[in-house]
Amino acid sequence: MIFSDIAMNINQRIENGEEITVDLDLDDGRKVTCATMIILTVNKKDYIVLLPLDKNGQNTDGNVWFYKYEVADGKEPQLGYISDDDEYESVSEAFDEYLDEAEFDELVDVDDNGNIIE
Repeated sequence: MIFSDIAMNINQRIENGEEITVDLDLDDGRKVTCATMIILTVNKKDYIVLLPLDKNGQNTDGNVWFYKYEVADGKEPQLGYISDDDEYESVSEAFDEYLDEAEFDELVDVDDNGNIIE
């Protein structure tokens, strides 16, 4: 997978054990805290994958939420809805690919270049 510089920076922080959470205000008035799983880059745009947490800090249903992730120069990141079905499907497919790669990496020892270590 190819990641933007912003995505690589945040993903490295997550890989290093930093817990990055996002508080969302939903349309129905609820506030939900979400754990950031990864920032994906799809068609040169960044998307955040969020894991909604319950009041105990757990995710019991396995659902994830996808949002556009945009950072203007020196400003706080902004999240945006993905309203286009094709765009949403592309992000969902990229996330599935990420999960497949992560699962493969857990099953097989792979070096930084993707070569299998025997």
